Amino acid sequence: MQVPLYQAKAEFFRMLGHPVRIRVLELLTEGPTPVRELLAAIEVEPSNLSQQLAVLRRAGIVTATRDGSTVVYALAGGDVAELMRAARRILTELLTSQQELLAQLHQAETSSA
Repeated sequence: MQVPLYQAKAEFFRMLGHPVRIRVLELLTEGPTPVRELLAAIEVEPSNLSQQLAVLRRAGIVTATRDGSTVVYALAGGDVAELMRAARRILTELLTSQQELLAQLHQAETSSA
């Protein structure tokens, strides 16, 4: 039995639904990054980062290559970087709208006082 597309999309977004995974993807949009640099930038326990990288790897969103004793992660494709940019644009628009609404509320509050 095939999973409906909407359900597959929901699973995909659920898989992305962890702050460490999102941060990893943001960092990897800048290019392939060794694990030690990811650890320094994210400041989580190595075991936590390892778990989150494993989830992203299993999903096929990131790839890992070994260079000696160094493991370097990269985005599996440019679409993930575009998704991160789209999310940033959407959040910027939402927060801008909320700031405008908040300003209107404050203005209405001070004019009725």
